Amino acid sequence: MAVLVGNWKMYKTLDQAEAFIDQIAPIAKESGNKIMLAVPYTAIKTLVERAKGTNIVIGAQNMNDASEGAFTGEVAALMLKDVGAEFVLLGHSERRQLFGETNAFINRKVHRALESGIMPLLCVGETYEERQGNQTEEVLKTQLTECLAGCDAKSLMVAYEPIWAIGTGLAATPQMAAEAMKVCRTFVGDTVPLLYGGSVNSENAKSFLENKEINGLLIGSASLTADSFAKIISLK
Repeated sequence: MAVLVGNWKMYKTLDQAEAFIDQIAPIAKESGNKIMLAVPYTAIKTLVERAKGTNIVIGAQNMNDASEGAFTGEVAALMLKDVGAEFVLLGHSERRQLFGETNAFINRKVHRALESGIMPLLCVGETYEERQGNQTEEVLKTQLTECLAGCDAKSLMVAYEPIWAIGTGLAATPQMAAEAMKVCRTFVGDTVPLLYGGSVNSENAKSFLENKEINGLLIGSASLTADSFAKIISLK
């Protein structure tokens, strides 16, 4: 059974989100895989209700590290828990690059999510320059060491997302991903699901899932349409 996580990013109105769930639910039920969707805050509560009775798990794309406070526009872990989110993406490269999130900040968020009963899905990965400079292993070790400091690493998931492959159409090869997974595995043990993300689509998804080092996929644009997502979650 693979863990297949769709990340909708800043897409879909509530009507569009509900229509997607209705279309994908019967396919997800037959897939035999674990299906998870990281959706916008505005859709979480409605989709949690809409997904009841299916095997689709609803989560969030981000959260703040504070339990509450004067942080206009931010959302706390307990707020996510209150509306039914079961997991949250943390450390996504877009958060790191566009919003300046540091490993220390992400570490505080991982702690907060765990103590609030929400499973973190920690994203790690190197830039193109770091890959070309043979720094991938060093970068992953630093990110995992600093983001997971003091955490129970058995209670989360990790997604390897090479930054140079996100939204570019340039996916890593399954062998590249497997090598990165081996590095990640030394930090989280044998039971934590390790996912690959970065330009995953219905054409290349199977090649990643056939590699025994890869336990699942974090899917971006290919999770935005029911047809393309259905092809991926139907893989055996």
